Amino acid sequence: QVQLVESGGGLVQPGGSLRLSCAASIRIFSIYVMGWYRQAPGKQRELVAAITSGGSTNYADSVKGRFTISRDGAKNTVYLQMNSLKPEDTAVYYCNAQGYSGGFSHWGQGTQVTVSS
Repeated sequence: QVQLVESGGGLVQPGGSLRLSCAASIRIFSIYVMGWYRQAPGKQRELVAAITSGGSTNYADSVKGRFTISRDGAKNTVYLQMNSLKPEDTAVYYCNAQGYSGGFSHWGQGTQVTVSS
């Protein structure tokens, strides 16, 4: 199975920036889509951003213009650059990898992002 390790979470002030990393145990171009999800207390886990092996991206409306998903194939790592952070961005952020033709779907352990003064 694919192992995913998230890092980069922490406490940041509103308006600040944070970059999350998701390191995969396999070549990320062997993964159809990698996405960042988040789950706040009492809320459903939601898609934040996703990127396909072909480079197509998708963002939740709430983060468009503020967050950017990118990748480094040499490092088998996907990043989520989060700018202009808001308190409502506070959540546990999870990396997800989905295989071609639904071959697999795996979640990382999550990393906490807290946006607060």
